Amino acid sequence: MTTVSTVSVSSARPVTGSVLEDFIEKATAGLDANPAQLREKILPLLKADTTPQEALKHLISLSVSLTSAQTPDWKYAAGRLKMLEIYRQSGREPLYNYPQTLADNVAHGVYTDAIVRKYSAEEIAQAAAWQNPAWDMDYDYAGANLLAKRYLCEYHDRLAELPQDVFLTIALLIHQDAPKDKRMAWAKDTYELLARRKISLGTPLLMNLRRPHGNLSSCFITVMDDSRDSIFYVIDQISAISKFGGGVGCNLSRVRCKGARIQGVKNASGGVIPWIRIINDTAVAVNQQGKRKGAVTVSLDIWHLDIEDFLELRTENGDQRMKAYDVFPQVVIPDIFMKRMLAGEDWLLFDPSEVRRVYGKEAGNLWGEEFDTLYRQIYADAKAGKLELFKFVPAKELMKKIMRSQIETGMPYLAFKDTLNRYNPNKHDGLIVGTNLCTESHSNVRPTHLLPKRMENGKIVSEAQDGLIHVCNLISVNLANMDSDEELRRACRASVRFLDNAIDQTDVPVLEGALHNRRYRTIGVGAMGLADWLAKRDITYMKSADAVDGLFEKFAAYCTRASIDLAAEKGTFEAYEGSDWSKGIILGHDRAWFEQNAALKQEWAEIFDLLQKHGIRNSQITAVAPNTSSSLLQGCTASVLPVYSKFFVETHGKGSVPNCPPFIKEKFWTYQENRNIPQTKVIDVLARVSKWIDTGVSIELVYNLNLDIRAKDIYDTIVSAWQKDIKTLYYTRTIQKDGSSATKEECVSCAG
Repeated sequence: MTTVSTVSVSSARPVTGSVLEDFIEKATAGLDANPAQLREKILPLLKADTTPQEALKHLISLSVSLTSAQTPDWKYAAGRLKMLEIYRQSGREPLYNYPQTLADNVAHGVYTDAIVRKYSAEEIAQAAAWQNPAWDMDYDYAGANLLAKRYLCEYHDRLAELPQDVFLTIALLIHQDAPKDKRMAWAKDTYELLARRKISLGTPLLMNLRRPHGNLSSCFITVMDDSRDSIFYVIDQISAISKFGGGVGCNLSRVRCKGARIQGVKNASGGVIPWIRIINDTAVAVNQQGKRKGAVTVSLDIWHLDIEDFLELRTENGDQRMKAYDVFPQVVIPDIFMKRMLAGEDWLLFDPSEVRRVYGKEAGNLWGEEFDTLYRQIYADAKAGKLELFKFVPAKELMKKIMRSQIETGMPYLAFKDTLNRYNPNKHDGLIVGTNLCTESHSNVRPTHLLPKRMENGKIVSEAQDGLIHVCNLISVNLANMDSDEELRRACRASVRFLDNAIDQTDVPVLEGALHNRRYRTIGVGAMGLADWLAKRDITYMKSADAVDGLFEKFAAYCTRASIDLAAEKGTFEAYEGSDWSKGIILGHDRAWFEQNAALKQEWAEIFDLLQKHGIRNSQITAVAPNTSSSLLQGCTASVLPVYSKFFVETHGKGSVPNCPPFIKEKFWTYQENRNIPQTKVIDVLARVSKWIDTGVSIELVYNLNLDIRAKDIYDTIVSAWQKDIKTLYYTRTIQKDGSSATKEECVSCAG
């Protein structure tokens, strides 16, 4: 067994003046950061026995303290120093020797052995020559710190890899099954895009794509049937997904309400809340690989009779037996509710099990006119007193309860069901009942039908059929680092191929997810750093709608073309026939719409011609995740939102992390803070993004209560989002009048 060479010197020896000077020079070279400031500040902190590692910690802390919106280069100095600290912690000499690192990590079980099985020694040596350690020094402190803390693999409490090892290993693995005459070129392209932070991987990909048997998927969605067996089967699915770090969405609209009949007995059902509490406890008990509790969003259609209790799940007041503080509630809203609310009409709440018994229909399985027709019938019968369980509430009062909960807890998330399904390219094969944890990813799901257990040859046999669980892998293009259309095209093309390959390489923790992958091949190429892209071009966010429209049309065209090219190479997704794609419909529109409305008319004409000839590889291609943590890793602003604040310091138990946009020094006045922008204006811009995204956009709303925000402002934002065909609304952040901010619990699974 081979072993890595280590540095035998130094960490325990006192730091010398020359070593200290080397640290300072490497930290500040080429930056607007005066090295004399570091020298002046560190000298009083040094003792005779101060080691190089201790000196680095002092220098990092000092560089962090010098960082501000006016002196942002100090965050890069701190990042370089953090990287030097990482190097020393690794104990490597030389730092980069990829063939040796690969051999060691395979031998120790840190890495899968796929690379050494599928690539020759010559190819591995060729790939090693691509590594550029200089790119390690491009990180600011937030990025370098996050990389070290969360993503670098360890072996026996020592770092088993360095940043360029991560990106090279991932690039080689993702193309391991490609044709031998192409895979090295594709791997090099992918490595450069990752290492130069042009594209960013979702957390499961970045964390697990090199570990043996790792789940690579970020997003899962399941649905419960109204039976004890189905409920506990789904809870088991949630536990399996949480174990491997996936975020889960679960719709409970089929489950009967509180007070419903069970086997003919009135008032026997406890409703959905007790089951949600079990889901809550499961998410806590089955943590994500020992790193954090599981993350689950539970969704309920707004017509469900338990909806009012559902809205109180995370509020502080009320019966604690009806609370679930570790899940994330989501309300699913049909168009008919929004129309009745705007008209000032009342809204009917009813029990899904009574509807099944009386009408023979599953209300949660309907949308559009089919649901509207059923709703009107139920409404009329309830008015006539023909139903047992129902309640009439003013639609606006129900929306007020939603808004009140959002201000207090940040939730519920909102999913506009009819909009989701109108734009669903696979409406021929099912429907969308809710979304993933961060609301940007969704597709058809259906509950698993459990067959009766039986004895066979002295064994108990259990069988199941029909179930589908939504699965999606995520990548984000870093717009902050996109300087040309061709660069964007390259990033989109590589991202689509990467995610499609990931589908075939992942060990999905539930079989229904594997079936979904085969049937739909859903992927999610997203974007981050939009605020930076705009700032570089001197465009403020509030005046960016037209520029954003043009940018994301290109993004959509490049990603769609990439998936069509893959179909020509590998074939279409299983459910292609009958889909919108097969009918020549893209993003909900036919060819004539693009001829009339698109800016890239020739590009779209070619896409439609190629679609007709080859079909498409992936049923859903683009999805914009929140990117809360990975934007720190990438050194850009999160997602497609305005920057939350031009400068802030995140404080935690182990220190402080300064953060400001990458171009703040040159473009201070161009960056507009989300907390100071009317959210209806943000919706105007995001509607232009959403228009070109075939799945969804994770939209976090910010209400600064110091700006005299009224309930009507929140109401108008929600209505505007629905009217502009936005599919979902994610977290609601409020800034209180005392200056405190309600912050969301980060979704690691969707962080990419």
